[in-house]
Amino acid sequence: MIHQKHITFNQPTVLTIGTFDGVHIGHKKIIERLVKSAKDNQLCSTVLTFFPHPRMVLQKDTNIKLLNTIDEKSSILRQLGLDYLVIKEFTKEFSRLTAEDFVLDILVNNLNTKKIIIGYDHHFGRNRTANIDDLRVFGNKYNFDVEEISAQDINEVTVSSTKIRKALIDGDIITANKYLGYNYMLSGEVIKGKSLGTKIGFPTANLFIKETYKLIPKDGVYVVKSLIDDEWIYGMMNIGSNPTVNNTNSQFIEIHFFNFKKTIYSHKLVVEILQRIRDEQKFNSVDDLKQQLQEDQKTALKLIEDFE
Repeated sequence: MIHQKHITFNQPTVLTIGTFDGVHIGHKKIIERLVKSAKDNQLCSTVLTFFPHPRMVLQKDTNIKLLNTIDEKSSILRQLGLDYLVIKEFTKEFSRLTAEDFVLDILVNNLNTKKIIIGYDHHFGRNRTANIDDLRVFGNKYNFDVEEISAQDINEVTVSSTKIRKALIDGDIITANKYLGYNYMLSGEVIKGKSLGTKIGFPTANLFIKETYKLIPKDGVYVVKSLIDDEWIYGMMNIGSNPTVNNTNSQFIEIHFFNFKKTIYSHKLVVEILQRIRDEQKFNSVDDLKQQLQEDQKTALKLIEDFE
């Protein structure tokens, strides 16, 4: 699996182009088709994507939130059998490339493309003026095939993405996971907190996510699991500002793992979110908070029985 800015392929490839944010069930259908086509034609299956997101560069839309970090996307695509993920740095200069220069320089010369599987509504090149008909013309000129992804499949991708984002913003993890086809995840490094949880019997791992573009679900308490040292460890996670003990609006992500004693500071952690328990609340005292956490743990353990 590759993600590089400048790469030249010796092996011929079958390619699709897109953001593939979330790599959800709609995307999965397209990736499976790509992987099968690669095997049938003895080509390398390749996804070409762009980062930063074009809207971040062209519209200065720094508020855009994505479902996957690059590492998460890479991991999911690898599991689907993809050979290569190529991430092209998206710049203003790159956006000015003509459609034919993009096809010749990137698709033909760099990626050695022999076949492209692409959406019927795909637009590319400077000002996105070229379409799939232009791509077919270039295919005849530069010797690659073009296979169209139907309107129905593209619509499925768009609808799923919209529903996943809305569900996560609403805290509806069950719906989000259904459309993703896997558990929504948060990936980051465990950093030292104030150790307030330890004092009330609920030590937490504080998760720092460096990718500011990652979509964080609605504040609240969630049931989660993580693979730590090859073992699935369950727990509960709070997303929010900890209003009982903090006077700040800063967002924290803290996980209390059940029956877990290891020190995992500086560990890279992938936290899978299974279900939401409740909203974050401000309690009158730390004792009230502790009592609620005990109730949350009982609720979480009951739910975990259903997941196992």
